[in-house]
Amino acid sequence: MSTILVTGGTGTLGVLVVDRLRSAGHEVRALSRHAPDHPVDLADGRGLDAATAGAEVIVHCASNTRGGGKDDEAAARHLIDAARRAGTVTNVVYISIVGVDVVPLGYYRTKLKVERLLEASGLGLTILRTTQFHDLVAQLVDAAAKLPLVPVPVPGGVRVQPIAVGEVADRLVELAVPTPSGRVPDMGGPEIHTLPDLARTYLTATGRHRRVLPFPLAGKAYAGFKRGGNLTPSHAVGRLTFAQFAAGRGGGRR
Repeated sequence: MSTILVTGGTGTLGVLVVDRLRSAGHEVRALSRHAPDHPVDLADGRGLDAATAGAEVIVHCASNTRGGGKDDEAAARHLIDAARRAGTVTNVVYISIVGVDVVPLGYYRTKLKVERLLEASGLGLTILRTTQFHDLVAQLVDAAAKLPLVPVPVPGGVRVQPIAVGEVADRLVELAVPTPSGRVPDMGGPEIHTLPDLARTYLTATGRHRRVLPFPLAGKAYAGFKRGGNLTPSHAVGRLTFAQFAAGRGGGRR
């Protein structure tokens, strides 16, 4: 069994990774600012040396979408420096996003920069790119449904291939071994649908019978999504469909 450090260990993905690794018998250090055992601030690196001491594997799930994710670059640099000082880390497993190299969205560009920082670090590295989680689509629709508009506004012309966060957690656990795998095959959800269609599915499943209003956006990032840069149809390995996910959410809302 390995000693594994998980950044973002209390987040949507990280908490599942931590639980699965512990169930498999690993010693897991779940990092966050307020963690009782390993309080770490990735923004300035405080606490990282103690957390990485003796660790063999780091699963890097922490991310901050605010400001285009720019804080992620500083966090990656601090993590790389601490891993080098520890001298025991043989594999850094990084969760990235399908399309970071083709969709010119600020947050995607930052994720790509972090990939490149890790690749240039000299550390053993595993990179997994996945499509967006079911949860993110649900959050987008929930936010739009709160607007004081009768039809729910959703960007039109965009196709999405959402995947279950639990399935991504399972894959990260498989990859969290001392031997790095480099860039592994992308991981996409089982189906591709337009964002308005997914919004309709989610609203109906959660008992909100409202019309959806597709609307266009401008800019290069939107054009990248319309071209399908966020999709990976040849790697549709996910099993749980968005409709099944939405039905599960609906049970708690009715």
